[in-house]
Amino acid sequence: MSTENLITTDSITFLDNLRNKTSESHKNLEAIPISKLLVNPNISLHAYSLYLSLMHDVVSDYEKHIYPLVENVILDISERKKANLILNDLKSIGEEKQKGHTFLKHSDQKFSIPFALGMLYVLEGSTLGGRFILKNIQENLGLDEENGVSYFSGYGNKTGSYWKKFLAYFTEFETQNNTEEEIIAGADFAFTIIGKHLSENSSL
Repeated sequence: MSTENLITTDSITFLDNLRNKTSESHKNLEAIPISKLLVNPNISLHAYSLYLSLMHDVVSDYEKHIYPLVENVILDISERKKANLILNDLKSIGEEKQKGHTFLKHSDQKFSIPFALGMLYVLEGSTLGGRFILKNIQENLGLDEENGVSYFSGYGNKTGSYWKKFLAYFTEFETQNNTEEEIIAGADFAFTIIGKHLSENSSL
């Protein structure tokens, strides 16, 4: 499938609706203290390592339970795995993965494909946003892509193109299947449970 020029007017409307209807849960996630610290010049190595550890819970559960559901839609999903990058970053900064917390408490729940795609939209979007966090961590913790920030480096100089490719697969599926409401529900669910996971398990 060619992913060129697949963002139609209907797709733009869908993406606008998705952003608007998840804006509150998105803002709530960004307002959590540990989330705010990531873009604060006073970020500590402790806070950074704690965030990485908690995000490993999230990313590894995605890779186990969400990625298999969307592999026939997001055709390059195997290239988007990042749990190992988090472990490498923790090792680089001399930290270990803290005791895992259950992220998807109902991992046996049968998520539908569109719901799972909505969840994946949140994780892939965080990869794009991670480029802003990357700059703060590099400047204030003295880390780099080879030493502690490979996760936030995303796909490197291909991050933008990978996001566009994801949106092409994502919007084509919605256009063909008319699943806007279910995708939005999945995205809203993901913003909410990631926020809950971070807020309940980050004691700074």
